[in-house]
Amino acid sequence: MTYDIDDLAAAQPAAVTRRAEVRDSGEGDVYVSGSLSQTYPTDVADLWDAVTSAERLPRWFAPVHGELALGGRFQVEGNAAGTVLECDAPHRYLVSWEIMGGTSQVEVVVEPDGDGARLTLTHSGENVRDFYEQFGPGATGVGWDLAFLGLNALLTTGQDRPEDAEAFFATPAAKNLVAASAKAWAEATIAAGVPADRALAQGERTAAFFSGE
Repeated sequence: MTYDIDDLAAAQPAAVTRRAEVRDSGEGDVYVSGSLSQTYPTDVADLWDAVTSAERLPRWFAPVHGELALGGRFQVEGNAAGTVLECDAPHRYLVSWEIMGGTSQVEVVVEPDGDGARLTLTHSGENVRDFYEQFGPGATGVGWDLAFLGLNALLTTGQDRPEDAEAFFATPAAKNLVAASAKAWAEATIAAGVPADRALAQGERTAAFFSGE
């Protein structure tokens, strides 16, 4: 199947609400939190299943192996490992996110929103200073924006994520989404109190990284 979601990708930046928090003492690691929120055309039970089911997670995000239950250990294929720290089905879970020697946390909240259901994901933790200064909150934020697009495609059109991710990221739709997402995260970073010149530069570097430039 051709992965044709240009219209969804074009609308995606405006469909997501983003919030950033940065706590920087001026030395050492920097605490960074990024939240994304989007309403999908489904109900709470279906959205919860989409973000917890080992059968559906690979369709929009990535294969996840292990025990997807309270206290269980999991491994996201090609990405982070972690532990399910808290779970209140079908509304909220909290997991550790362990990758490249660092540990952060990801909180997922599902709630009704009008005729649909809203997903809010918050990724927070300490960032190594050099990494933070280079990319800011968009480093993880843009990645989650792309995942939210995959979830939107699944719930709206029934399409799975592209089999050839590299080819998809080379498309104009994907490049435009990355650029818009990185800019939106820069704006959220400015709203969090980071100087505009620093935040905008972080956004430009983040966009270049995700675009392979």
